[in-house]
Amino acid sequence: MHIEVDSHTHTIASGHAYSTLAENVTAAAGRGIKLLAITDHGPAMPGGPHFWFFKNMRVIPRIIGGVGVLRGVEANIMNSNGELDINVDIQQQLDLVLGSLHEPIFAPQNKSIHTDTVIKTMASGQIDVFAHGGNPAFPIDPDEVAKAAAEYRVLIEINNSSFTTSRSGSVANCRALAEAVAIHGGQLTFGTDAHIATRVGVFDQCVTLAQSIDFPEEQILSRSGLNFLNFLFSKNKQSDLSELSSLFDQVYPPLHGG
Repeated sequence: MHIEVDSHTHTIASGHAYSTLAENVTAAAGRGIKLLAITDHGPAMPGGPHFWFFKNMRVIPRIIGGVGVLRGVEANIMNSNGELDINVDIQQQLDLVLGSLHEPIFAPQNKSIHTDTVIKTMASGQIDVFAHGGNPAFPIDPDEVAKAAAEYRVLIEINNSSFTTSRSGSVANCRALAEAVAIHGGQLTFGTDAHIATRVGVFDQCVTLAQSIDFPEEQILSRSGLNFLNFLFSKNKQSDLSELSSLFDQVYPPLHGG
């Protein structure tokens, strides 16, 4: 299974990652990645970049070395109301907004509160992806979260880093969440959560998990850069994604509102 989109990566701007944007792009090109999302941590994360970093992402070229660059953020879910650490104006200027729970920002509580918080965040319309939902520090009800993700058109991320260097004990939770996504007709995206270029575009653990449960490949959106781009067009963002369509054989109009 070849994955064309890495929807979750970090650069040195995150404060605890070790590669530059250029290094990540080079690694992505070498692994056949067509769309690379730069999703550094939101400003509430200790060591994270100032909000001006995200506002100024418009200076990043759309295509570098044959790789399409998605300007994004891994926003922190701040509280049980589902509020993020990136304001709506900046969110709308970005291509991709991931939402996730991190211990330094949101103290772990219980499954009911975590589930309700994630669903409120999805319902707000502010996120495109719910990231590393298998984190055992934040247990959730996988069925309820998957059902909400399908309803609010939010992608559920399976995070390769969760099986290797981060969030030990995530496998069973990720499997349950993926199974629920399949049942409710939602969609997955695979993200490496790479904090160093050598991990960009490496999805071996994600693929193994998906295959172990016979997850329908057509529900893995990040398999196709064209389909992923089409999804972003349909989210009615203010960012201009049209230049990225030149990466694909098919040229199509933005599907705003559809």
